[in-house]
Amino acid sequence: MMNRRELGEWGERKALEYLKANHYEIIETNFRSFLGEIDLIVSDGEYLVFVEVKTRKSKNFGTPQEAVDFRKQQKIRRIASIYLAENNYSKLKIRFDVIAICVDRENGKGRLRHFENVF
Repeated sequence: MMNRRELGEWGERKALEYLKANHYEIIETNFRSFLGEIDLIVSDGEYLVFVEVKTRKSKNFGTPQEAVDFRKQQKIRRIASIYLAENNYSKLKIRFDVIAICVDRENGKGRLRHFENVF
């Protein structure tokens, strides 16, 4: 069975596969600043999209998307501001998405849900 880090990396790989299959352009993975990390930064037409990926093995502590609470959203916004200040994306609109993945313990397959423009 995967530990938390491995589960998170697996989920991010699945999210990347999904986004590529749905014609998103991958701009950056795991953007890090002194405040933290944004999992994925992608382009969707006129939007620069900051994507938080949450993967869970159970719903004992809520759904994956529920883990992206107000505090986490504020942190992602601050990190996104740093990214925008360091890069020239002034012509694109921005959006914040969440990709939630629940892993079935029996077969190891994940159920992915993409929530667009959630905060």
